[in-house]
Amino acid sequence: MATVETTHLSTPRTAETPFVNEPFVDFTQPENERAMRDALARVESMLGLEYDNVIGGKRLKTEGKIVSVNPARPAQVIGTHQRAEADLAEQAVQAALAAFPAWSRTATTERAALLFRAADLIRERKFEFHAWLVFEVGKNWAEADADVGETIDFLEFYGRQALKLDAATTPIQFPGERNRLRYLPLGVGAVIPPWNFPFAIMAGMTAAAIVCGNTVILKPSVDAPTIAARFFALLEEAGLPDGVVNLCQGDGPGFGSAVVAHPQTRFVAFTGSKAVGLEIHESAAKTQPGQIFIKRTILEMGGKDSIIVADDANLDAAIEGVVASAFGFNGQKCSACSRVIVDARIYDTFCDRLQSRVDRIKTGDPVENFYTGPVISPKSHKKVLSYIEIGKGEGRLLNGGKAIETAEGGYYIAPTVFADVSPTARIAQEEIFGPVLAVIKAKDFDDALGIANSTEYGLTGSVYSTSEEKLDRAREDFHVGNLYFNRKCTGAMVGAHPFGGFNMSGTDSKAGGPDYLLLFTQAKSIAEKR
Repeated sequence: MATVETTHLSTPRTAETPFVNEPFVDFTQPENERAMRDALARVESMLGLEYDNVIGGKRLKTEGKIVSVNPARPAQVIGTHQRAEADLAEQAVQAALAAFPAWSRTATTERAALLFRAADLIRERKFEFHAWLVFEVGKNWAEADADVGETIDFLEFYGRQALKLDAATTPIQFPGERNRLRYLPLGVGAVIPPWNFPFAIMAGMTAAAIVCGNTVILKPSVDAPTIAARFFALLEEAGLPDGVVNLCQGDGPGFGSAVVAHPQTRFVAFTGSKAVGLEIHESAAKTQPGQIFIKRTILEMGGKDSIIVADDANLDAAIEGVVASAFGFNGQKCSACSRVIVDARIYDTFCDRLQSRVDRIKTGDPVENFYTGPVISPKSHKKVLSYIEIGKGEGRLLNGGKAIETAEGGYYIAPTVFADVSPTARIAQEEIFGPVLAVIKAKDFDDALGIANSTEYGLTGSVYSTSEEKLDRAREDFHVGNLYFNRKCTGAMVGAHPFGGFNMSGTDSKAGGPDYLLLFTQAKSIAEKR
């Protein structure tokens, strides 16, 4: 395998270069705390800038604007962005189509080198990207670091995977022939990422698409547009050719829907709610006039994730794992634990200890690195509070149950726990996407597994037990895409935990896994008689 050569790379990579996850930053070290506070001050001085949409390398302004604000301090503007409407969809698709012939024929080594260069640049500016995440979406320092680290991991991992895919061979060489197997790009794709991992998922889906030779229309979330704009600028710095990625900030129902429905859009990579994912899937399934292919959808649509705590569990570990899974980033993860299913024999003890532990959670401005901060928006704030009111009629309130008022008007909600919740209750079945946890009593382990599998989702799950027999049962019968034992159900690591779920959690794609790039390619078998 040839070495990837570029003057910008700090170290050359090949397909055989070992992949290692980016290490976490230890913010208890004084030098790291200083670096983070310096970055926060530096980024705060850059808040409020206006950013252009970029289509085919051309900077565009629009009449309508998207104003991104700090959810901890809504009066603080993070950035102003151009609002693309449906009429720009045709221009964006045409720009991506125009860039596709040259990019699709660019050597895989060069495409991978672009990803590696971007990874190097992000490493150099890691604390700065941490700070953007703190300000724009309200992540604490550790959550921001995990998001940035995962971004680097995706770039490094997909670059290596593309090089391996480029070297793929057929399982056998048929006698008398030369047999080849090539994985070709699909064409123009739409990438529609969420706001909760606005760096990692946005960059990961974009990188997977372009390293395979596709061109992309990137429509970021309106709640996290600045992170995407900063990443796009970094890609340009790394050498991204015009039109390979087209940055189009806009609303989903307008611009996004038009791109999804366009007859030249070959695929849609989306992460977000079940409702929007199903709308995209339905739209993509309708063949448009002039369309000669079946559109591909790569969808990750959320979850209603459970942790089972068996009667023989290590309760100290289980409590910590549940709290981290339920309230890390305020429960705003598709992988978050929103249901903990506890064996009746330890139920009362567990509830008492959980209540005590949640009471110790500190909530406040993420700039000051509080464990929990605000939810993302007024819309989310209202939704979560409405579910809390529902929960008051469906369970026994142990913690929280209210908004937290601040002088800055941030969208804070106290970490909330309801006990004695029925498995069929709304707060036990519907995705809330906020700091709300339902505690459900199970008669035994069989009952717990049945409850865990009783939702329409199947994304993540965890079991705390010291019994190998119980863990073996869960391996077979706990129906989720990402299953963890004696650890939290959040924090999937690229390469180690390919991420994606069953049923209404999506299309079973496995981000950060060895087969993910196959979703962005089509295989061509070539046989030559010798």
